[in-house]
Amino acid sequence: MIQLRNLTLARAAKILIESASLQVHPGQKIGLTGANGSGKSSLFALLRGELHQEAGDLDLPRDWVIAHVAQETPALAIDALDFTLDGDAGLRAIERDLAAAEAADDGMRVAELHEQLGSIGGYGARARAAELLHGLGFRDAEFAEPVSSFSGGWRVRLNLARALMCRSDLLLLDEPTNHLDLDAIIWLEKWLRDYRGTMLLISHDRDFLDATVGHIAHIDQRQLTLYRGGYSDFERLRAQRLASQQATYEAQQREIAHLHDYIDRFRAKATKARQAQSRIKALARMEEIAAAHVDTPFAFRFREPGRAPDPLLVLDEASAGYGHKTVLSRLELTLRPGERIGLLGRNGAGKSTLVKLLAGELTPIGGERREGNGLAIGYFAQHQLEQLRPDESPLWHVQKLDPGGREQDLRDWIGRFDFRGDMAGAKCGTFSGGEKSRLALALLIYRRPNLLLLDEPTNHLDLEMREALTLALAEYEGGVVLVSHDRHLLRTTVDALYLVAHGALAPFDGDLDDYRIWLDGQRAQQNRPEVEIDKAQRKRDRAAEAAGRDARLAQRRPLVKELDALEKQLAGWQGEKALLDARLSEPSLYAGTGAPQLPALLKRQAELVASIEKAEERWLELHLALEEIGSI
Repeated sequence: MIQLRNLTLARAAKILIESASLQVHPGQKIGLTGANGSGKSSLFALLRGELHQEAGDLDLPRDWVIAHVAQETPALAIDALDFTLDGDAGLRAIERDLAAAEAADDGMRVAELHEQLGSIGGYGARARAAELLHGLGFRDAEFAEPVSSFSGGWRVRLNLARALMCRSDLLLLDEPTNHLDLDAIIWLEKWLRDYRGTMLLISHDRDFLDATVGHIAHIDQRQLTLYRGGYSDFERLRAQRLASQQATYEAQQREIAHLHDYIDRFRAKATKARQAQSRIKALARMEEIAAAHVDTPFAFRFREPGRAPDPLLVLDEASAGYGHKTVLSRLELTLRPGERIGLLGRNGAGKSTLVKLLAGELTPIGGERREGNGLAIGYFAQHQLEQLRPDESPLWHVQKLDPGGREQDLRDWIGRFDFRGDMAGAKCGTFSGGEKSRLALALLIYRRPNLLLLDEPTNHLDLEMREALTLALAEYEGGVVLVSHDRHLLRTTVDALYLVAHGALAPFDGDLDDYRIWLDGQRAQQNRPEVEIDKAQRKRDRAAEAAGRDARLAQRRPLVKELDALEKQLAGWQGEKALLDARLSEPSLYAGTGAPQLPALLKRQAELVASIEKAEERWLELHLALEEIGSI
């Protein structure tokens, strides 16, 4: 059990958590939430022994194995599969000892280590590592590629696979869904639900928290409070607490009234299509979400877009790709004002390629891309963060967009994204990934686009900013094309889902639960043999397999019997030799009355050494014979 008693934690002389008391029982899975800088990562560092508390006590079982995801991965020459296997330090230690014992021809030690290997499931370790890599989106052909050949995002996935490979008692995960796509996140959810150890999880993905944890530990104003249930349960409880404060309550009521007005307008337009109904339900839940986030520093609305053409953008038999490689073919898509589309598809299917084509960053290699007159695109993608000027400030960036704007108005605008006071004039080069994403969104929204193209806009954003973006998108009047692994954002902001798969684009008839089922079917199909074997052939194969098993059993039985008898005999001889060696090491044996016994004892020692050597040779012969026969 992990126990915090009156614990105070500080970093760089700043108190983060004060007088906290908490018990974490074995097997509990807890989500750790709080504003950026509140102390979540510092608490993880404390548990890993990298920080020490200012006061109070931390009790952590000494024998617990702690697994966490490394923040960086050097450009190693080791291949991806072996890098993942290195996560199981105990397995690797046994393998090293086994290699040394085999080199020393130490048969007894070899036997002991094989038994240890079997007890920890070592013979299936490579299969487990391969399963982890598959689940996180790696292809078989990539298992043998060196770590140095992977990009930064894929190295993050390798670090995650390595942490999951560890047979840990405590698993510490800090934003594990960053750099994962939706199908990898769904796979990871299932893996974590089946994990039997204790887990502490930091995540800004509310659906992921709801699916994987049973408690929420929230850090707020230096206090650490444990709530029972998932993130949605915590949010409701927190909303009730905030609503008890009069000023907060009034702000909450204004936000709820605003949302009700939007929901009513949306209901009047909505058809009875399944996706539309799903969105209405999600918007209804936003009452609770707004209540829980009324104290957020973020509050913004999209500026009213200019006059929009109809259609906004058309793809007609368009194909897209890179160089001579075609990724998507014969695309047919017409985007109209107010249309809101979410793109689904497995990793590498071409979602980002499609968004780049829509944004005009890629030229069609076939067919047409036609823009409506007056189209104004707002495009957000992770690579655009690199276009921010590191030596310039948020205020400078927005002034560049609107040179004639009043400085106070521009400061008020970026203040809605929490760039206030000194932050408004600070250099962007020192900003975190989340701060850069917030600034990029602030600049995008200021341009008043009538078509938003958003490729993973929530990467690096905390829960407060995600909710502010969700609320703003919900009432945005322009067109939206969204790629996101944040299912909550998808549910609340899009009206239709499209699937990118097998080089094509098609409407997806269903919701995100149906997409999960589709993914399961794709994985099953991927694991199915390309050529189906008829029933008679399968029956013949089973019969042949059974006959081979019986033959191997007949061959193995006498060898196993001899091996068991030999091991018992060896144990007896080795025990007798150990006693004899101890007797021969006594000085009294070589003088006085003990001397006459010496020749007989030495003779017996030589006999035992010869017998043990011969038996060990036979033991190795038997093991080799059994290996050649194979398992049953």
